[in-house]
Amino acid sequence: MSDKTAVSTPDAPAPMPVFSQGVRKGNLLQVSGQGSVDPASGEFVFAGDVKAQTTRVLQNVEAILEAGGASFDDVLMLRVYLPSRDLFGPMNEAYAEFVGARTPSGVLPSRTTVFTGLPLEQMLVEIDALAVLS
Repeated sequence: MSDKTAVSTPDAPAPMPVFSQGVRKGNLLQVSGQGSVDPASGEFVFAGDVKAQTTRVLQNVEAILEAGGASFDDVLMLRVYLPSRDLFGPMNEAYAEFVGARTPSGVLPSRTTVFTGLPLEQMLVEIDALAVLS
C-alpha cells in the first residue's frame, strides 16, 4: 500500500487549514478545488469575469499538478463548478483554450460541470482535478 502525501506549492494559493492543495497516493493525484486567487498576493482576482477567473483557476490547478509530478496530459477528470448556466459559454471558451494547449496527446480529460453555490460570492468558477501518473 502506498503512502498518502500532501502536495504543496507556493505557485498556487495556500489552502484553508482543513484541506491540502493536493493529495498523492501511489500514482493517483487529486487536486483540491481551486478558485481565482493569485498565489503571490493571496487576493481574489478577476471579480465579475468568468473567462479570466477560469484561466487563473486552471493556472492554480496546473501548479499543483506539476508539484505532484503531473501535467494536464495525466488528468483523467476535471470537475467544474459554476453558480449559473449563463457562465457556461465563456467558461468553456477559456477552458478549451487552456486545456487544449496543455494536452499534447490530444486526449482531453473527462469533465463534469455542476451548477451550484460556491464558497465566496465573487467566485464564478471552481475546478478540481484527478490525475493518474504513469
